[in-house]
Amino acid sequence: MSHSCDKMKREPKGPAAARWRQRKFQLLQQFSIPPDLLPGSLSLNHTRCGKPSCHCAQGEAHEAWTLTFMSGGKRRVERIPKPWVEEVRQRVEAGRNFQDAVREVLTANAELLILGRKQESKRRR
Repeated sequence: MSHSCDKMKREPKGPAAARWRQRKFQLLQQFSIPPDLLPGSLSLNHTRCGKPSCHCAQGEAHEAWTLTFMSGGKRRVERIPKPWVEEVRQRVEAGRNFQDAVREVLTANAELLILGRKQESKRRR
């Protein structure tokens, strides 16, 4: 391992570093990767089926719930049966919370890296 990598292993010190480390570990303890998280968003749409004799031709359109997400670089929109909506909503929200926590852990890691670099350059002066 190079000398510069050894410097990265030093933990930054001070109250800001302690706050970032504390938040990072709180998040890491709070989240393991649950197997049933869902990406994307759940939305309610109103559509018309196109049948001239259907009530939607003149009146209120049909409700249609959809899950929109990215897969393989492509946007997917899948219909969700009404009885599944509440469970899918909970799984999408859990997925969003997990993604937010991962982003916050990554941000904490970046902030700790920068604090460590600033403290290292002060030590050299």
